[in-house]
Amino acid sequence: MGDKTQLARQFIQAIPHAQELGLVLTEIGDGIAKIIMPYDTKLIGDPETGVIHGGAVSTLMDTCCGAAVMSHPLAPGGTATIDLRIDYMRAATPGQTITTKATCHHISRNVAFVRAVAVDDDAERPVATASGAFSVEAGF
Repeated sequence: MGDKTQLARQFIQAIPHAQELGLVLTEIGDGIAKIIMPYDTKLIGDPETGVIHGGAVSTLMDTCCGAAVMSHPLAPGGTATIDLRIDYMRAATPGQTITTKATCHHISRNVAFVRAVAVDDDAERPVATASGAFSVEAGF
């Protein structure tokens, strides 16, 4: 498992848009990943309110889901997004870090299924939830 989680960490660190968004992988292993995105004014989608752009949140969630797949014990290799549905529940609070936790809950021969939740400091009220399907690719 150590090699897979290390590879997932390196993969996320190598993605230019993940670096640009300031994504930080804080937890990974056994099909679970947690990534944070600190608040940054360059990510604001609405200058009047200071709310982070939904595209940044969707990238955070997609990246976290992929990391969860890569770290799953049954995942034989890399992954790519097939389908990702994101339901935005509310705007993230300006000035707060957004945290996404993703869980890969099932893997078939070719597809992995993932659920994720994004929250800010108010962890009881999600910013967004996601469910997705990701390819299961052989070999790292």
